[in-house]
Amino acid sequence: MNLKKFGLTLLSAATLAACGSVTQTSNSSSSAGSEDSDTINIGGDFGLTGSASAYGSYINDGATLAFNELNESGGIDGKQINYIATDNKSNVQESANEATRLLAEENLSVLLASDIAASTEAAIQPAENAEVPMIIPSATVDDLTLDSQGNVFDYVFQIAFQISNQTEALGRFADEKGWSTAAVLQDNSSDYGQNLASQFEEDYSGDVVIKESFLSGDTDFSSILNNVKAQDPDVLFIAGYYPEGGAIVKQAREMGIDAAILGPNGLGNDEFINLAGAENVTDFYYATIFVTGEYGSDAANEFAEKYRAEFDTEPDLFSAGGYDAARLAADAIDRAGSTDPQAIRNALEETQDFEGVTGNISFDEDHNPVMNSFVVGYTEGEISSVEAVTAE
Repeated sequence: MNLKKFGLTLLSAATLAACGSVTQTSNSSSSAGSEDSDTINIGGDFGLTGSASAYGSYINDGATLAFNELNESGGIDGKQINYIATDNKSNVQESANEATRLLAEENLSVLLASDIAASTEAAIQPAENAEVPMIIPSATVDDLTLDSQGNVFDYVFQIAFQISNQTEALGRFADEKGWSTAAVLQDNSSDYGQNLASQFEEDYSGDVVIKESFLSGDTDFSSILNNVKAQDPDVLFIAGYYPEGGAIVKQAREMGIDAAILGPNGLGNDEFINLAGAENVTDFYYATIFVTGEYGSDAANEFAEKYRAEFDTEPDLFSAGGYDAARLAADAIDRAGSTDPQAIRNALEETQDFEGVTGNISFDEDHNPVMNSFVVGYTEGEISSVEAVTAE
């Protein structure tokens, strides 16, 4: 396995709500967005505050940057984009409410939603009912584009880094490292955590010698970590989000657990490192689809440069996902030659090799992306290695 040095930091602390010339938080109805209007309405439903704000605010920043660039270059067929961002406060019911309100009041051509899986799922049925295409920039649960009978939602398209892609990359990485025993800690209060854990067990060829669970909001992990320490695994896989993941890493290292630690994209932000303590984030690896520097594409590096200039911080996977979602929405509107949601939906379904900063995007028959990935390693809170993993 050829691990090379990686020169640029990927991650950054969460900002609050994005501020940009095309972004507004609106509670009033708008007549813009119709075929004879000079503007195109696109909505954003994200957790700009609350527990998911380290994801939602960065997604929104990325979308804001993309829409500002498009408007500065003349818009789409001469029409300016009116991006209407709303804060769902990282609350599932609020996500459903805000999606419903945006779709009812703002004459949207496209909806971007949301960040974590539960908030995203809450926005799906409002979009389906309104027959407005919805692009998912962040939530990674594999079956989000499918209804309870396994049928593909007509208007939902996912560009996020799916769980199955993440665990495939991490499982292969662990196997090639020769880590033959693993402990799995899963967030039992979320589909994200449960799906990550079960999928990792399928993709990892070694032995899972212990599996423990925790709940969102837990802060003391000493009991389950004592059980892990007694098994002395080669690697520990954390299937959850950064608030608990950071605390788990901190407590594990303080207890003397020196196993390598693997994590999903949900641990890919500076808040995780802050919670864990940089000195504890060593021999830690997480999966992502966005890198800059030596391994980054020209598009990724150009985006990173613009993002730093605009927000004075480093972009991460979530800001990159927001940027790609916004640009893909604009691309579909342009290809459709219309602001009609049905025409845009059809154009999205036909997307092939759209050049995003997270890689080229094409949709499969379930409206999911096929993509390559990276495993990024850390030493004392700093990126020390990157490995590309080709999807199989």
